[in-house]
Amino acid sequence: MSGLMNVKDQLKKHAQDTGSSQMQICFLTEDIARLTAHVNANKKDSSSRRGLLKKVAARKKFLKYLKRTDAQEHKKVLTVLGLKK
Repeated sequence: MSGLMNVKDQLKKHAQDTGSSQMQICFLTEDIARLTAHVNANKKDSSSRRGLLKKVAARKKFLKYLKRTDAQEHKKVLTVLGLKK
């Protein structure tokens, strides 16, 4: 858990930052990892699978927006979170 806090600290713009695109991507990535484990353990839980797909789509939109507005920050987020692009 401390590793995740370090990642969040790297992406924050200020102390109480929870709304920036970088932080939203971080929160969605955290939820996606948790839901992926749940869906793998519970194959027939289609409502959780749908929620997972919605979160993946939302993260994709945030990444697309960030790439369009600030390419440097987009690269930083991808490397810090370990996402492929």
